[in-house]
Amino acid sequence: MNLKLSVVDQAPAHNGQSQTEGLHYATKLAKLCDDLGYHRFWIAEHHDTASYSSSCPEILISHIAQNTNNIRVGSGGVMLSHYSPLKVAEVFRTLEALNPGRIDLGVGRAPGGTDTTSRALAFPNRPNQADIYPHLLSDLSGFIYDNLTADHPYYGINATPMGTAAPQLWTLGSSSGSTDLAAELGLGFVLALFIGTHDRSAEIFQRYRDRFRANGKGPETPQTILSVACLCADSKEEAAYLAAPNMYWKVMAFRHGIREHIRSPEQALDLYHKLSPSDQAYYQETLNTVVSGSAAQCREQLEALALQYSAEELMLVNVTYDFEDRCNSYRKLMAAFN
Repeated sequence: MNLKLSVVDQAPAHNGQSQTEGLHYATKLAKLCDDLGYHRFWIAEHHDTASYSSSCPEILISHIAQNTNNIRVGSGGVMLSHYSPLKVAEVFRTLEALNPGRIDLGVGRAPGGTDTTSRALAFPNRPNQADIYPHLLSDLSGFIYDNLTADHPYYGINATPMGTAAPQLWTLGSSSGSTDLAAELGLGFVLALFIGTHDRSAEIFQRYRDRFRANGKGPETPQTILSVACLCADSKEEAAYLAAPNMYWKVMAFRHGIREHIRSPEQALDLYHKLSPSDQAYYQETLNTVVSGSAAQCREQLEALALQYSAEELMLVNVTYDFEDRCNSYRKLMAAFN
């Protein structure tokens, strides 16, 4: 299969080091992925999270774009509910002007942090309610593509810099919630299988394709990316060992609201045996969603997913305690596909 392989990075703080080092690790990983031939490198957005450094993806995108040569760089994604669509459009039009043909703007509706963090980000105003997200996305699309309708209250406002090509605009979702909105606005759609453990049918992509309507400025045809957790090692057992820190982190974050530092594999596995049976079950359920094993095993699983979802591009994510384990995973995987 002729698959495009891309990467989404949460800029984790590796080896017990600082979040500052996490930003430098993200840049190093982007350089490696550029050299290896990955298609895109996207930065996630997380706030008040000890393990992740990526609170300002737009700044990291600028730095990475200036330190790489060919790879497309973008957000995976900007958490739009916190921000003004006009401001986001101007930031990413500026990035595109400085790095023509290489910038992607992926946006999502999740908060990227706790409720308290959302209130702090919105201060002195109140956080936006979930039902306003479609309006925010519609306005963002209008500013990015300069196609606000004449009856829009902001018609006539131009997102600057003017005269530059628009960055590619993508909607992120972990289920079918944003499918119709992406199709209606004529945007690309990314389905994040690595978020949550619930089933996501291939019909989500098909529904998007069936309902897609080009907006005249963006893509002329439906554009999809399937985002998957993937950890490549020498064996299935080694991959499970390397995945343990992130699996334990997810148990504590999503079942107990505790967002701590990433522990070593030895610590994570020791603590796993002290978890309740229900937490252990969630750990295993989460691990089962990770494409893992040897390079050949990972390629086989990824190609099966691409075939199931009719996906032409896969965006991969992994988090390990040691930075080199992540680098080796991406090296092994690209070698297997090449």
